[in-house]
Amino acid sequence: MKLCIIFPPLPFGWTPVAPPSLEYLAALTRRADPDIEIELISASADPDAIDRLECDLAAISILTPTAVGGYRIAEKLRARGIKVVFGNMHASAMPEEAKAHGDAVVIGEAESVWPQVLKDFRSGRLQPFYYGQQIELDDLPTPLYGLLKGKRKHQFRIVNTSRGCPFNCTFCSVKKFWGPRIRLRPIEHVVRDVAAIPGKMYINGDENIWWTGKADRAIDLFRELRGSGKRWMGFGSLGPVLSPVGPRLLKAARESGLLSVWVGWESISDEGLREFGAQGKIGGDRERAVKTLRDHGIDVSLFYMLGSRHDSLDDFRRSIEIADRLGVSMHPSLAVPYPGTKLREEYEPYLYRDLDWEYYNGAYALFEHPDPAMTPEIREELFFETSLELLSLRRVLWHMKNVPLRSFPHAHILSLMSQIPVRHGMKIAYEKWKAERQLVAQKRNGQ
Repeated sequence: MKLCIIFPPLPFGWTPVAPPSLEYLAALTRRADPDIEIELISASADPDAIDRLECDLAAISILTPTAVGGYRIAEKLRARGIKVVFGNMHASAMPEEAKAHGDAVVIGEAESVWPQVLKDFRSGRLQPFYYGQQIELDDLPTPLYGLLKGKRKHQFRIVNTSRGCPFNCTFCSVKKFWGPRIRLRPIEHVVRDVAAIPGKMYINGDENIWWTGKADRAIDLFRELRGSGKRWMGFGSLGPVLSPVGPRLLKAARESGLLSVWVGWESISDEGLREFGAQGKIGGDRERAVKTLRDHGIDVSLFYMLGSRHDSLDDFRRSIEIADRLGVSMHPSLAVPYPGTKLREEYEPYLYRDLDWEYYNGAYALFEHPDPAMTPEIREELFFETSLELLSLRRVLWHMKNVPLRSFPHAHILSLMSQIPVRHGMKIAYEKWKAERQLVAQKRNGQ
């Protein structure tokens, strides 16, 4: 039996980050049935792989922006007699939809049900739905690094040390997927997985590398990673940075090899933070927290949304001012009401319903705005103007110059390696948007 694990193409081209579901699901498969032959395909890195693959079962991991591409791949494979099982966040949020395009759907976390999926397939009794449980994380296998091939090489791997999120941000589906309780992996298992990663840099893929109330565990983890010889980046909230334990936390993180923190800035305005329910994650003085991170030699990139129903035209301009004032890179997206989120429930009456999931990629206006001046076309134009300005070569180089010197040269190289692919992808998105403007306008009008 041969299994092919597939991550569909990303909306705007290849990125240097390996999709973590590929190598991790391969490890779960190897543990469950060592006799299964496994092939991994990242469609963005190897676009022609789907046409030449041969397998008995295909597992396709879909997020909302990649769902349509995943369904198209499934259609091709099923026409050749290959069975398809879907999983990941979009399949879990929209299981009936996913089932209409495949033979089975894994809803939720895969660990508790994946061996049964493989057993049922072998016996010819594949079930339509499998319901994964939120288990403890004390026995997760090390991803099978080395199996992922392709025309383009992924330089970065993702390591996860926890699951769950206690925050109630309306735009996020993580809490519904992983649960509200923070589940932590044993530190020695994280150290083991980091040691197995090829290369000298990796990404901590946790929702938060230093959860409020669990700073001691984070410090213990960082201390154990000091001997890895590898440097890393991760997603971190700003709340713990200014807490009493903040100095110890940042010192330990820096000594463990942390170069850059990606921060969810979420909204330009404080009103927007309240509307999104994100104040608890952000903390009380987010600009001072960013400056504190930089004072500890840690670079910062801010991710945030524009064009929500409580945003104004002025927020687009203000985001560039914040980037200049704080000396950080900033990466906006247009607000996306993902399925399964509270934001989608709130925006349900205002959605443009004829826009498929492929437009849920952060570059399109997906709902009506109460301000007549904030037409969907204006929001999209301002989004691309803002993004392309923030990612201009002048600003990319200026930001690299402003990366803390204590992290030279690794953080400076990392800044360039992470921003250049995003810049390239944004240019692709912009050209696609210009080519599709009329078509998208017709869809919004129900034509």
